[in-house]
Amino acid sequence: MNRFASTGLLTLCLLSLGVQHANAHSADEHAGHKAPASSTQEHTQVKFANVPLLDQTGKTVRLEQDLVQGKIVVMSFIYTSCTTVCPVVSSIMGKVQKQLGARVGKEVQLVSISIDPQRDDPKRLQDYARTFQRGPGWSWLTGSPQSINETLKGLGSFSGDFKNHQPLILVGDGNNRHWMRYYGFTDPELLAKEVEKLSGLRTHAKHTAIAMEQQP
Repeated sequence: MNRFASTGLLTLCLLSLGVQHANAHSADEHAGHKAPASSTQEHTQVKFANVPLLDQTGKTVRLEQDLVQGKIVVMSFIYTSCTTVCPVVSSIMGKVQKQLGARVGKEVQLVSISIDPQRDDPKRLQDYARTFQRGPGWSWLTGSPQSINETLKGLGSFSGDFKNHQPLILVGDGNNRHWMRYYGFTDPELLAKEVEKLSGLRTHAKHTAIAMEQQP
């Protein structure tokens, strides 16, 4: 083998090793950040920690009292420095907002909770939100690590390492604790249909209550 061939072979070997190292680094950096092959869903029970959080405007809020109670809620979990799963999840939320239109901010509330509160302050969340949010009714929340951890534990979405979290969206009626948990990249239409279903159940319950009151 001549000198040029030897040099070329060595370069190819080094490039191959570099690619393998880069792939390994990328896989480690976003470990657990691969969505399931297909989205899945399950019934779940949620609990809302009574702790102070901050929205993207810097306003102090309490999740259940100020955002969830009385609303039909679609909730996601993200962090702004994530470049893989989180932008997709936020895009899905944006499409849900578009599909539901003017109902968001009235009957429906969207919530995105940062799972990296040490870096995601309100200003950073506000800047991030501009890419996905169109109109009112979508709160982006952060807070102290302790408050965020308590919140995530109550919602069944706590992970010791925030980079290992799964893509997850919760949908539920703020008037009860029984919600749907959606794993993976869920079709926005499916989420919007769940909102419609919950809205229909509310209307039915209201009409039933009125009918009962009118009975002699």
